[in-house]
Amino acid sequence: MFNPLKLAGAAGLTLFAALPAWAQDAAAAAPAAPTVDKGDTAWMITATVLVLAMIVPGLALFYGGLVRTKNMLSVLTQIIAVASLAMIIWVTYGYGLAFGGDANQFISSGKFFLAGVTADSTAATFTEGVAIPEFVFIAFQMTFAAITVSLVVGGLVERMKFSALMVFAAVWLTIVYFPIAHMVWYAGATPEATGLIFGWGALDFAGGTVVHINAGVSALVGALILGPRLGFKKEVMAPHSLTMTLIGTGLLWVGWFGFNAGSALEANASAGLALINTLTATAAGVLFWMLTERALGHKGSLLGACSGAIAGLVAVTPAAGNSGPFGAILLGAVAAVLCAVFVVSIKPKLKIDESLDAFGIHAVGGIVGSIGTAVTMLPALGGPGAADYALGAQLVSQVKAVALAIVWAGAGSAIAFYIAKLLTGLRVSEEVEREGLDLGEHGERAYNY
Repeated sequence: MFNPLKLAGAAGLTLFAALPAWAQDAAAAAPAAPTVDKGDTAWMITATVLVLAMIVPGLALFYGGLVRTKNMLSVLTQIIAVASLAMIIWVTYGYGLAFGGDANQFISSGKFFLAGVTADSTAATFTEGVAIPEFVFIAFQMTFAAITVSLVVGGLVERMKFSALMVFAAVWLTIVYFPIAHMVWYAGATPEATGLIFGWGALDFAGGTVVHINAGVSALVGALILGPRLGFKKEVMAPHSLTMTLIGTGLLWVGWFGFNAGSALEANASAGLALINTLTATAAGVLFWMLTERALGHKGSLLGACSGAIAGLVAVTPAAGNSGPFGAILLGAVAAVLCAVFVVSIKPKLKIDESLDAFGIHAVGGIVGSIGTAVTMLPALGGPGAADYALGAQLVSQVKAVALAIVWAGAGSAIAFYIAKLLTGLRVSEEVEREGLDLGEHGERAYNY
């Protein structure tokens, strides 16, 4: 007698037996979707928050402590405002221009207003088949844009209009930061769509060119266009609170672990290498800056120690995952010595009021680190380079990347400053500058006692 259930059962067994062969065919036809690792995702969320701590309160307190009391609040306001503006611009069109999709070697195109990005979309890591949520990658890179434009403030303090700074920031992010980020870090599907500097094979693990050379050169251009503060070289302009600067330094150092180790995009050995390098390079920077002060006839100072820490951090940024710990110590030491010589001995002779040494530390240190990364890759220094690593060719790539970053940042920032000057005027009045920007620009004081 005919039994439909028995027939269905036999058919089911036949189908079950055929499944392995079908699965193999399907796997061959379509690559497996990337796996989102919860550990990597948790680490990248943590790294993003650490970078935010570098900006507010880290950089705000570092810079704020270095200005005079009457301008402390203005610096805090400028940092939190330009960082917030950068975040809004980033999700509006900045991510689209830097990482939104293949277009050319200078810019991306797509995902404006984060169109097409969902909770299910992913961003690739350095391990094939492993990804993180795209929203997490967007947020991580957002903090890089925010801190870079905030660093430029160091060359402009105590004399630039708040409105002018905001206009400058919007223009600068658009024509300077987003293109450089794309050129250094974007890997397209074709050479024509891959970032120009990335295509050269230049190494920049966490932002030597994108962040530090970019910001430092732009700060110098701004200082030259603005001119020196009233009383420069005639009045005492000592930091009003090195205590605040030390607190800011500590927050920057802690946050920098997110900056450097987070750039591994995974919770793995590469992140661990960046972690230890961020410790050792910074420690070397502190000590060698103070030693350089002594060699130049000065006392080892707290300001020097804080400056040396930042110089070490800046120098190791492009090499964080491209160096062994000894190479990181070497980079931190060399950067601290050269930055100290520039800031203590050379800068005073130039008579340029690049107020808080954004150029002297971030640009000079970034150049040392970006070029030095080629050296720290050497296996003889504990670097991750292969046995046949070609130092000469890598040096050429690094120098080309540094040169392009300097030219692009210099020209683009000049355009941005002059647009701000045209729209708002650039500098506060002499009366406001003498009174202090806290009251003159914001109607508040940092200290009411």
